[in-house]
Formats: sequence, structure tokens, C-alpha cells
Amino acid sequence: MNQERLLRHYAALMSAVPQSVWVLSADGVVTLLAGSGMRERLWHPDSGTSWMDAVHPKDRDWFRRAWRRTAEERSPLDTIVRVRLKDAPDRFRHIKIIAVPVLDEEGDTEWVGTAADAEDHWRIRMREKLLARMAAVPAAHDLPEAFLTTAAAVVPELADAVAVFHVRGEPGGAASLTSTEGVGLAPGLPSLYPLDRDILWGATPRQVIESQEARLLTFPPGEPPEDGLSKVSVRWLRRAGATSVALLPVVVDGRAVALATTTTCRGNPPPDEADLNLLQDVFQQMSGPLRRTMELQRIRDRALALQQSFLSPPSAVDGVSITALYHPADSAAEVGGDWYDAVRLSADSLALSIGDIAGHDLEAAAAMGRVNSLLRGLAYDSGPAASPAATLSRLDRIVQALDGPSMVTAVHAVIRRVAPHIWRVTLSNAGHPPPLLIPRDAPPRYLHDLTAPDPPLCVTDGLPRTDLHTVIREGDTLVFYTDGLVEAPGTDIGDNLRRLREHTEALVRARVPLATLIRRLLPPAQNRRDDIAVIALEARTGK
Repeated sequence: MNQERLLRHYAALMSAVPQSVWVLSADGVVTLLAGSGMRERLWHPDSGTSWMDAVHPKDRDWFRRAWRRTAEERSPLDTIVRVRLKDAPDRFRHIKIIAVPVLDEEGDTEWVGTAADAEDHWRIRMREKLLARMAAVPAAHDLPEAFLTTAAAVVPELADAVAVFHVRGEPGGAASLTSTEGVGLAPGLPSLYPLDRDILWGATPRQVIESQEARLLTFPPGEPPEDGLSKVSVRWLRRAGATSVALLPVVVDGRAVALATTTTCRGNPPPDEADLNLLQDVFQQMSGPLRRTMELQRIRDRALALQQSFLSPPSAVDGVSITALYHPADSAAEVGGDWYDAVRLSADSLALSIGDIAGHDLEAAAAMGRVNSLLRGLAYDSGPAASPAATLSRLDRIVQALDGPSMVTAVHAVIRRVAPHIWRVTLSNAGHPPPLLIPRDAPPRYLHDLTAPDPPLCVTDGLPRTDLHTVIREGDTLVFYTDGLVEAPGTDIGDNLRRLREHTEALVRARVPLATLIRRLLPPAQNRRDDIAVIALEARTGK
């Protein structure tokens, strides 16, 4: 009697607590013993259906391994797993399961355990974990890595595949997607590479960006809708056996500046409303780095506009062709202190300059603008008969008096026609790499490569400067460049100059046009560490 009363008390107690007590027999039959808890909400297998079918597809492998290990070690199992709901078989809920293996009367293993709702607990912990991962998102200057960190934070817990796109365009204007390296893929899925701007671009993503509201598309496995998404994305979704696509805008200051796309694949169920809200919270954490990126982009645009205003197209002079380019360093502001200039002094003469002020930022660009403007004015005022050495000396005194930059290297040259097909070049070199002469009928060579240049500007007062002289004829080309073309950390400048000359010779033999030639002189993008400016003058037949 006492035992029966204890059992009734135990049953009453279990009916009042939010958990269920169950027994799993050796042949896989689940019997609910007591407890209100999750008993009425969880899906129960029918005859011929395994109880493991109630577990989320993503959890089955690890849960089966944990169950087997517990049976072998005769130890308790304590874990949280997603279990199918009774009233919505395509939805799952996190359940905390505690189970202990016991032997029945025949010596077979059966299980007794409890099941309690753990959805809120799991989501709180998952939110904390994901937001902690997001705290490690890199600074804005490395936006692709920030996207990668974000994508990796949600795969595979909340999605099977993630791609994050940067949205470009001004408010009210046409937006465009820029592909990024922000990709996360669960093992076994087909590659998303190469990403292009059409991978998930269509009417539906455009609507999400314009409305700034998330949208979830669900569909049978491998049967995505053909309207609203690009053909590229539809093909990939079919191959991946996708069941959903979530489009999540990242909004900064009232503007969608990124679009995160997540998919569930290989028959996995789509995210529910709570999952979608958690994904939105995670991706919105990118707003900080993106805001900083937008601020840097505005600074960059202003700085580039400033620099380009000083890198104006060279003045036209009969008998010569001038080609120039500027390539910024891979830096945050993408501007620096390199410049080139060509000023027409008369019908048959011009001044040509190239220079470099240390730095790759807005301050260096502003200093470059001041020095370049001063040199241009001095060159024009001095005229075609002036000594470039004297012009650089005047510039040096003015810049130092005006508390200019700490150091400037430059080459300043005056080119005058002395016969129909002959031009005399007088130049002064203030600490700059030697100009490269490409004769029409001889191998390229450096001008005065055995003569050390004069010291840079702004290092001391009253230094004497020298003029150097040469002649170029019809078909000859003279190339001026900044040190970013020939200097790199850990390399020898002499070896780099030799390689530049040999590379130029090979391009000349291939009869590459001048504009193409100077572009091909640039080192690969991954090897560029400094700004590069190049200006080339080619003598041709005059009138």
C-alpha cells in the first residue's frame, strides 16, 4: 500500500513539472510513463517507424553516435537535441534528454529517461555564442574577412550554405550586388565558386533590398522557384537539394548595404520564425564594420577626386605622344603622394615631372597637390630655357619655408625640339629612380645609371643640384616612374631595375603599344606595396 501511494504521489508530481518520463524498450517501443511537459507536443513514431525519425536530420548522426557510446559505456546520456513536433511534423524543437540504460528481465538493454523543453535555453546560449563569434569580426578595411567570419558563424548550426554580398549604389538609385569571399558551406555541398553578381540576383533580392525586409522562400527539396531568382542560383539550389532560401538585408543608417543569403540543403527543413530572427540578429552585427567601411569609402572618394584633379591629362605638344597612369597602393584610403605632370612651355617645348612624397593617405595626397602645383607654376614661369636643377632648387627652398613634407623625391625635365626629328632633354634628379630610355633601334637603358642622383628635396638647405643632358630621336621613348615600380621589401633595388629593363625589352620586341606597355610594367596586384605613377614620352615626326 505504501508503495502504491508513493507511486501515485510520484505520478502527481511528474504531471506538475515541465518534463516527461519515458521508457524505450529493447525493440524500440517508446512508452510515456508520466509528466505533462512535452508529452502532448512531441511527434511519436507509428508502427514500422523508427523513433530516430523524430530527431532532426542534422542531429541524427551525432545523436546516434552518442546513444551508442552511452550504451557501450553503460553511462547516462545528457544532451539537447532537436525533435519533431506532433502538430507540425516539418518543425522541430530543442529538447533536453536525460537517459540511462538499464537491463530488463531478459537481460536486454532498455532505457528510462526524461524529456524537457529546452528551446528558450538553447536559443539564449546560441545567441550568446554567435554574437561572441561576431565580436571577432575584423576591422572594416578587411571586409571580405569580416563576411567570411560572419558566414562561418552560422554554418552548420543555422544554415547549410551562406553567401554575403556587398550592396553598392546610392540611396534612391539603382543598387548592384558585388560578390565577396563571404561564403560558408557545409561539407558535401557543391561549390558556390566562382561567385558573380548574378548568383542570387533577381527580382526577389531586389525587392528585399528595396523593402529592407527579410524574406524566406521555401520549396520541395531541389525544386526552387524559377521566377525571382537568377538562373545561376536556381541551378545551384537544384544540385544542392535545397529546401529554402532566406534573404536577409543588413541595414545601416536606413540603407541596405549588404545582403546575406542562407540556404537549407539536402532535404533539411527550412528555418522557423525563431531561427530567422536569430539569423537577422547575427547578420545585423555586421552593421558596425559596414558603417566604418562606408565612412572610409566616402573619404577614399574625396581623396581620389583630389588626387585625380592633380593628375590631369598631359598637355599636347606637336611631335610627341605622352601616356601616363597612376595606380594606388593597396591601402585604406587608396591615395598617396605620387604624381606626374607635363606642362607645355611653348610650341616646341614642355616640362615633364614625376615625384613621390612619403605616405599613402589623405595627408600625403594633399602635400603632393601643393608641391605639384608649385613645381608646375615655377616650370611655366621659368620657360623652356630654364635649368631643371635651378627650378628644383627654387622649389626646395619654397617647400621648406612653407613647412612642407619631410622628404620629396622628383625628376624634373625640360624637353625642347632642336631639329625636326630630334629633341634635347635636360633633367635634374632629386633622389628618384633613373628614367628609362627605350631607343627605337637599341635595347632599353637607364639614363645616367652610373651617376648617383642628387639628394631628395626637403632634407637640408642649399644643396647644389645638377643638370643632366641627353637627346631623343623619332621613335625613341622616355619613361619616368616612381619607386613603387621597382622597390619591394626584402628585395634588391639593383636586381629590380635589371628585371624592369629586361621586361621592357621583351615588350618592345613584341611590338606592344606604349599605353599597353606601361600597364604591363606594373607588378602583379598581390605584390604591390606602394603607389605607382608612370609617365612616358614618345618622340614622333613633327609637322
